[in-house]
Amino acid sequence: MCRLFETIWIENGQPLHLPWHEARIASARQELWGIAEGFGLDRILKVPSEYTNGTLRCKVIYEKDLIEITFRPHVKRPVRSLKLMYAASFDYHLKYYDRKAIEALFDLRGDCDDIIIVKGGLITDTSISNLIFFDGKHWYTPAKPLLEGTCRAWLLSEGTIMARDIRPEDLDQYLGCKLINAMREPEEEEMIPIAAILR
Repeated sequence: MCRLFETIWIENGQPLHLPWHEARIASARQELWGIAEGFGLDRILKVPSEYTNGTLRCKVIYEKDLIEITFRPHVKRPVRSLKLMYAASFDYHLKYYDRKAIEALFDLRGDCDDIIIVKGGLITDTSISNLIFFDGKHWYTPAKPLLEGTCRAWLLSEGTIMARDIRPEDLDQYLGCKLINAMREPEEEEMIPIAAILR
Protein backbone atom coordinates (compact mmCIF):
# COMPACT_ATOMS: atom_id res chain seq x y z
CA MET A 1 0.00 0.00 0.00
CA CYS A 2 1.26 3.51 -0.83
CA ARG A 3 1.82 5.58 2.32
CA LEU A 4 1.65 9.39 2.20
CA PHE A 5 1.88 12.20 4.72
CA GLU A 6 1.20 15.88 5.30
CA THR A 7 3.16 18.26 7.53
CA ILE A 8 1.01 20.99 9.05
CA TRP A 9 2.14 24.13 10.88
CA ILE A 10 0.44 24.61 14.26
CA GLU A 11 0.91 28.06 15.80
CA ASN A 12 -0.26 28.64 19.38
CA GLY A 13 -2.69 25.75 19.07
CA GLN A 14 -4.10 26.80 15.68
CA PRO A 15 -3.46 24.74 12.49
CA LEU A 16 -2.53 26.93 9.53
CA HIS A 17 -3.49 26.62 5.85
CA LEU A 18 -5.72 23.57 6.35
CA PRO A 19 -7.70 24.02 3.09
CA TRP A 20 -4.50 23.59 1.06
CA HIS A 21 -3.53 20.42 2.93
CA GLU A 22 -7.08 19.05 2.67
CA ALA A 23 -7.07 19.70 -1.09
CA ARG A 24 -3.77 17.86 -1.57
CA ILE A 25 -4.97 14.88 0.47
CA ALA A 26 -8.20 14.74 -1.56
CA SER A 27 -6.25 14.93 -4.84
CA ALA A 28 -3.88 12.13 -3.78
CA ARG A 29 -6.73 9.90 -2.55
CA GLN A 30 -8.59 10.48 -5.81
CA GLU A 31 -5.53 9.55 -7.88
CA LEU A 32 -4.59 6.46 -5.88
CA TRP A 33 -7.88 5.10 -4.56
CA GLY A 34 -10.70 6.93 -6.37
CA ILE A 35 -11.80 8.75 -3.21
CA ALA A 36 -12.34 12.43 -4.00
CA GLU A 37 -12.30 13.77 -0.46
CA GLY A 38 -9.96 14.54 2.39
CA PHE A 39 -10.28 13.62 6.04
CA GLY A 40 -11.90 16.76 7.43
CA LEU A 41 -8.71 18.03 9.06
CA ASP A 42 -10.54 20.95 10.67
CA ARG A 43 -12.56 18.39 12.68
CA ILE A 44 -10.00 15.70 13.45
CA LEU A 45 -6.92 17.74 14.38
CA LYS A 46 -7.03 18.01 18.16
CA VAL A 47 -3.96 19.84 19.43
CA PRO A 48 -2.87 18.48 22.84
CA SER A 49 -3.42 20.96 25.68
CA GLU A 50 0.30 21.06 26.50
CA TYR A 51 0.96 22.39 23.00
CA THR A 52 -1.24 25.48 22.94
CA ASN A 53 1.76 27.85 22.88
CA GLY A 54 4.57 27.99 20.35
CA THR A 55 5.19 26.38 16.98
CA LEU A 56 4.39 22.72 16.38
CA ARG A 57 4.88 20.33 13.50
CA CYS A 58 1.87 18.08 12.97
CA LYS A 59 2.33 15.00 10.80
CA VAL A 60 -0.70 13.30 9.28
CA ILE A 61 0.17 9.83 7.94
CA TYR A 62 -2.31 8.05 5.71
CA GLU A 63 -2.89 5.43 3.07
CA LYS A 64 -6.41 4.89 1.78
CA ASP A 65 -7.50 5.69 5.34
CA LEU A 66 -5.99 7.79 8.09
CA ILE A 67 -3.19 6.01 9.98
CA GLU A 68 -1.71 8.40 12.53
CA ILE A 69 -1.53 12.04 13.63
CA THR A 70 1.47 13.19 15.68
CA PHE A 71 2.60 16.52 17.13
CA ARG A 72 6.05 17.70 18.13
CA PRO A 73 7.79 21.04 18.72
CA HIS A 74 9.21 22.49 15.53
CA VAL A 75 12.95 23.14 15.27
CA LYS A 76 13.89 24.76 11.97
CA ARG A 77 17.05 23.45 10.32
CA PRO A 78 19.09 26.38 8.99
CA VAL A 79 19.92 26.25 5.28
CA ARG A 80 22.58 28.66 4.03
CA SER A 81 24.17 26.66 1.20
CA LEU A 82 22.86 24.33 -1.50
CA LYS A 83 24.37 21.83 -3.92
CA LEU A 84 22.94 20.93 -7.32
CA MET A 85 22.23 17.19 -7.61
CA TYR A 86 21.13 15.62 -10.89
CA ALA A 87 18.43 12.92 -10.97
CA ALA A 88 17.61 11.28 -14.29
CA SER A 89 14.58 9.34 -13.09
CA PHE A 90 12.67 10.60 -10.10
CA ASP A 91 9.01 10.63 -9.06
CA TYR A 92 7.82 12.50 -5.99
CA HIS A 93 4.65 14.11 -7.36
CA LEU A 94 2.77 12.86 -4.27
CA LYS A 95 4.03 13.42 -0.72
CA TYR A 96 5.29 9.88 -0.23
CA TYR A 97 6.27 8.69 3.24
CA ASP A 98 9.11 6.71 1.65
CA ARG A 99 11.80 9.32 0.96
CA LYS A 100 14.78 6.99 0.44
CA ALA A 101 15.62 8.33 -3.02
CA ILE A 102 15.66 11.93 -1.76
CA GLU A 103 17.66 10.96 1.32
CA ALA A 104 20.25 9.19 -0.86
CA LEU A 105 20.80 12.41 -2.84
CA PHE A 106 20.84 14.48 0.36
CA ASP A 107 23.63 12.27 1.74
CA LEU A 108 25.82 13.39 -1.20
CA ARG A 109 25.61 17.11 -0.33
CA GLY A 110 29.13 17.30 1.15
CA ASP A 111 29.59 20.47 3.19
CA CYS A 112 26.38 22.08 1.90
CA ASP A 113 23.30 22.33 4.10
CA ASP A 114 20.88 20.95 1.50
CA ILE A 115 20.52 20.07 -2.16
CA ILE A 116 18.66 21.31 -5.22
CA ILE A 117 17.41 18.42 -7.34
CA VAL A 118 17.76 18.92 -11.10
CA LYS A 119 15.50 16.69 -13.20
CA GLY A 120 15.27 16.74 -16.98
CA GLY A 121 17.60 19.72 -17.07
CA LEU A 122 15.30 21.81 -14.83
CA ILE A 123 15.63 23.06 -11.26
CA THR A 124 12.95 21.43 -9.09
CA ASP A 125 13.04 21.35 -5.26
CA THR A 126 15.37 20.95 -2.31
CA SER A 127 15.17 17.82 -0.16
CA ILE A 128 12.57 19.50 2.09
CA SER A 129 10.97 22.33 0.18
CA ASN A 130 9.95 24.13 -2.96
CA LEU A 131 12.06 27.07 -4.09
CA ILE A 132 11.48 30.68 -5.06
CA PHE A 133 14.09 32.80 -6.87
CA PHE A 134 14.40 36.61 -6.82
CA ASP A 135 15.59 38.52 -9.90
CA GLY A 136 15.64 41.90 -8.18
CA LYS A 137 12.02 42.65 -8.96
CA HIS A 138 9.91 39.46 -8.95
CA TRP A 139 9.89 36.06 -7.27
CA TYR A 140 9.72 32.95 -9.46
CA THR A 141 9.22 29.30 -8.61
CA PRO A 142 10.20 26.35 -10.82
CA ALA A 143 7.26 25.47 -13.05
CA LYS A 144 7.92 21.73 -12.73
CA PRO A 145 8.65 20.97 -9.07
CA LEU A 146 9.00 17.45 -7.76
CA LEU A 147 6.06 18.15 -5.46
CA GLU A 148 3.47 20.89 -5.72
CA GLY A 149 3.68 22.16 -2.15
CA THR A 150 0.88 23.80 -0.22
CA CYS A 151 2.79 27.03 0.45
CA ARG A 152 3.76 27.22 -3.24
CA ALA A 153 0.13 26.71 -4.30
CA TRP A 154 -1.06 29.41 -1.91
CA LEU A 155 1.57 31.93 -3.07
CA LEU A 156 0.77 31.23 -6.74
CA SER A 157 -2.94 31.73 -6.09
CA GLU A 158 -2.19 35.09 -4.41
CA GLY A 159 0.01 36.21 -7.31
CA THR A 160 2.96 36.68 -4.95
CA ILE A 161 5.15 34.39 -7.06
CA MET A 162 5.13 33.29 -10.71
CA ALA A 163 6.03 29.91 -12.21
CA ARG A 164 8.66 29.50 -14.92
CA ASP A 165 11.18 26.92 -16.08
CA ILE A 166 14.52 27.54 -14.38
CA ARG A 167 17.65 25.72 -15.56
CA PRO A 168 21.02 25.52 -13.82
CA GLU A 169 22.46 27.83 -16.46
CA ASP A 170 19.77 30.42 -15.61
CA LEU A 171 20.79 30.77 -11.97
CA ASP A 172 23.01 33.81 -12.53
CA GLN A 173 19.92 35.75 -13.63
CA TYR A 174 18.82 35.73 -9.97
CA LEU A 175 20.12 37.38 -6.82
CA GLY A 176 19.14 34.56 -4.52
CA CYS A 177 16.51 32.04 -3.49
CA LYS A 178 14.39 31.04 -0.52
CA LEU A 179 13.06 27.68 0.64
CA ILE A 180 9.29 27.49 1.10
CA ASN A 181 7.08 24.76 2.54
CA ALA A 182 4.31 24.30 5.09
CA MET A 183 6.76 25.27 7.86
CA ARG A 184 8.69 27.92 5.91
CA GLU A 185 6.81 30.99 4.73
CA PRO A 186 8.83 33.43 2.60
CA GLU A 187 8.67 36.43 4.91
CA GLU A 188 10.26 34.32 7.68
CA GLU A 189 13.13 33.04 5.51
CA GLU A 190 16.50 34.59 4.75
CA MET A 191 17.48 34.74 1.11
CA ILE A 192 20.31 32.40 0.11
CA PRO A 193 22.70 34.14 -2.31
CA ILE A 194 23.10 32.44 -5.70
CA ALA A 195 26.83 32.28 -4.94
CA ALA A 196 25.97 29.85 -2.10
CA ILE A 197 24.70 27.28 -4.62
CA LEU A 198 27.45 24.78 -5.47
CA ARG A 199 27.26 23.76 -9.14
